[in-house]
Amino acid sequence: MASILSREELSEVIGKLQSSGKKIVFTNGVFDILHKGHVDYLSKARSFGDILVVGINSDSSVKRIKGERRPIVPQSDRACLVSNLKSVDYVCIFDEDTPYETIRMLRPDFLVKGADWKIENVIGRDIVEGRGGKVVTIEYVDGRSTTNIIKKILEVMQ
Repeated sequence: MASILSREELSEVIGKLQSSGKKIVFTNGVFDILHKGHVDYLSKARSFGDILVVGINSDSSVKRIKGERRPIVPQSDRACLVSNLKSVDYVCIFDEDTPYETIRMLRPDFLVKGADWKIENVIGRDIVEGRGGKVVTIEYVDGRSTTNIIKKILEVMQ
């Protein structure tokens, strides 16, 4: 099981791991109603380095981004579920709307986002590339999304 740490704790751990030559991969997201697409995405992200760190938007952050009715699953549960995936080494929760401050603190070697992001628009790209790291995108699993799951639940309930 991965460790769920504060950004400050994680920054210290990451520094030691990088000093020992480990390559750190960072990605982030809401991970509300965990599904196969999330699992595949995180597994692919992990393949870029030695350690996968996942930043998870806090409940208040999700509400600001996705609206008052989200998240469906509270941040502590989302962090617990993601931390129990075999591809994930560390999880942290961040309260801002973007992971910029988290990326600045952790200084990963690889920053991974979904392919719906253009690399030049990836938040934190300046930090990662500025220290010689790489930003990469990964294709999503077709047809798998939390939004689709919510729609299906609502259809079934009618």
